[in-house]
Amino acid sequence: MSLSTVAPGPSLSARIPSIDALRGLVILLMLVDHAREFFFIHAQVSDPMSVAETSPALFFTRLLAHLCAPVFVALTGLGAWLYGAKSGGAAAASGFLFKRGLFLVALELTVVSFAWNFDLTPPTIFLQVIWAIGLSMIALSALVWLPRPALIAVGVVIVLGHNLLDPVTFAQGEPGHAVWAVLHDRGFIELPWDQRIRTSYPLLPWIGVAALGYAIGPWFSSGGEAAPRRRRLIGLGLGMLGLFAVLRGINVYGEPLPWSVYPDPLQTLMSVLNLTKYPPSADFLLLTLGVGALLLAAFEVLWPRLIRLLSVYGGAPLFFYLIHLYGLHLAYRVCLIAFGANHGDSFGVPNVAWVWAIAVAAAIPSWFACRWFAGVKRRSNQWWMKYL
Repeated sequence: MSLSTVAPGPSLSARIPSIDALRGLVILLMLVDHAREFFFIHAQVSDPMSVAETSPALFFTRLLAHLCAPVFVALTGLGAWLYGAKSGGAAAASGFLFKRGLFLVALELTVVSFAWNFDLTPPTIFLQVIWAIGLSMIALSALVWLPRPALIAVGVVIVLGHNLLDPVTFAQGEPGHAVWAVLHDRGFIELPWDQRIRTSYPLLPWIGVAALGYAIGPWFSSGGEAAPRRRRLIGLGLGMLGLFAVLRGINVYGEPLPWSVYPDPLQTLMSVLNLTKYPPSADFLLLTLGVGALLLAAFEVLWPRLIRLLSVYGGAPLFFYLIHLYGLHLAYRVCLIAFGANHGDSFGVPNVAWVWAIAVAAAIPSWFACRWFAGVKRRSNQWWMKYL
């Protein structure tokens, strides 16, 4: 089924609760991880994490946050298909993706960067998830013109095959270093005015994720039935998790860091689940996207009250992203002034439970703010509101 043949229908003219709920869940997990970044930075984790040095509480808190970027990028692709289906086909989707992608890149370099640093000229500019989503949207604006089988093939090849490129490296100063740092090899790019760029989210794998998210769009078409869609989502999720188990069990390809057997079975499990995020390995994406597909299927039939609650966050994701970053940073500065530095020159809470408590405290007012903003956006006739 091509996008251009799908007629708009009632189910495409309104938001889909299961999609908003899944998006809401992962951005709440992102909130926990960012609370950790601000208030537990003295216990920083590496990528992949050090199993021997990371407590189980911190490890599994970080592991849950691994769901965020893959699910959100996949839903970005799915959302683009839904937008095109109700607005004029691939041409509408392509135009929207390109313009909103540019907007997100600009947002990362300005409003988002300032939220992290409170510095207009930071020594290092970190290109993170909003930047990666923006560039993935720009790439997807071209890929949507492919036939659906070709689009799926591109997504699968990128997601499963990009680790074959791991041996390719370019040293600082070599031709191609900057381009490769953006595409696949997380690193620093020196700028000529005494700043540098850190490509925290190498782009290439995320393009594949966005393409696969777009490719499942026809499952959500106005003429599609819910039960077959759920079966497909469950089959997709179980298939991804099964392939993850095979690749991780073989311990040869799919993840740059092989797992090891520890005297403690819990540490062995942690080692198996300890996957590379920057760039996301094939195993990382199979695990997180597999879980995401199963959650999306579950959210279509279960827990209606929970779905309504989570959908408020998922209905205003960019707004939530901005207010939670500024809110956490302001709260951290207040605590630093009120209580002083207790870990070097930073303030930190004593354990991971405090991190979760801070996230809960931030989530409650954010829910009301997101509900208000979603109402404003629905009532607005301004063209630029659809980019927020």
